[in-house]
Amino acid sequence: MAVAFVFPGQGSQEVGMGRDLALAHKAAQDVFDEVDDALGEPLSRTIWEGPRNVLTLTENAQPALMAVSMAVIRVLEAEKGFSLAERVSYVAGHSLGEYSALAATRALSIGEAAKLLRARGRAMQQAVPVGQGAMAALIGVGLDVAEKVAAEAAQGDVCQIANDNEPAQVVLSGHKTAIDRVAEIGRKYGVRRALPLPVSAPFHCALMQPAAEVMAEALARAEVRRPLVPVVANILAEPISDPAEIKKRLVEQVTGTVRWRECVLRMGSLGVTEFYEIGAGKVLSGLVKRILKDASATSVGSPAELDAAATALGS
Repeated sequence: MAVAFVFPGQGSQEVGMGRDLALAHKAAQDVFDEVDDALGEPLSRTIWEGPRNVLTLTENAQPALMAVSMAVIRVLEAEKGFSLAERVSYVAGHSLGEYSALAATRALSIGEAAKLLRARGRAMQQAVPVGQGAMAALIGVGLDVAEKVAAEAAQGDVCQIANDNEPAQVVLSGHKTAIDRVAEIGRKYGVRRALPLPVSAPFHCALMQPAAEVMAEALARAEVRRPLVPVVANILAEPISDPAEIKKRLVEQVTGTVRWRECVLRMGSLGVTEFYEIGAGKVLSGLVKRILKDASATSVGSPAELDAAATALGS
């Protein structure tokens, strides 16, 4: 029975996340200190004290979520005797979570991941003027129907599949004018609900091209090593390990679709039956259970959850 570690994306952030871990485990506190040092500011204070609107800013939420995920990993390794290389077959992350996955597998240092995510968050925020872009989740339909809705709603604007999350949830992204048309068009295709998302920019669509260019430059300078275990790339839904390809796919991911449903299915086809969501929230655990009915999915974010996971993993 193979194990996969998966890492959450934006939307899972909460004020106070990771604080109990840092109080209980020095290895966790060291991660937050490392992120603060890399960014030259006390991001940990924002993570633990807020205010929420500051933590939710894309440039803060992205490195913050990575920090919490890496705090869990470092406690498992340093204090529980866990070996990711020996016990985990694949890793994957949802959007920014791919950077967390790379840090967990030592392809990126924690400091490098924090700086890349800060750059990524700022670039994504600045790529489109506020109010010109939007995103909406289509509930109750799959990818095939969502593609038809997107094509009809575009009408000369950008309207693309941003996230294929699970069999009955697909997120569209693009110009606000196109996303505004989605609800009415979706009804005739059987969309149960078109839920506007509270985001500040239209992520994972062609409007993010300026951000992709920023990340191409940043990743060209970054040191990316071969990961300890293969990373299932969002953009491919296939495992990769070559550092040059990792950089290429991270750039493509900025404007491309997060193929999460396919990533989970691919890991299942490779023998993964146990998934552990590492870090804040329980979003990915829920998605995994809806994608692979027979797989187990466990959230690992609190000290108690970490202890239970360490026991289950045999560390």
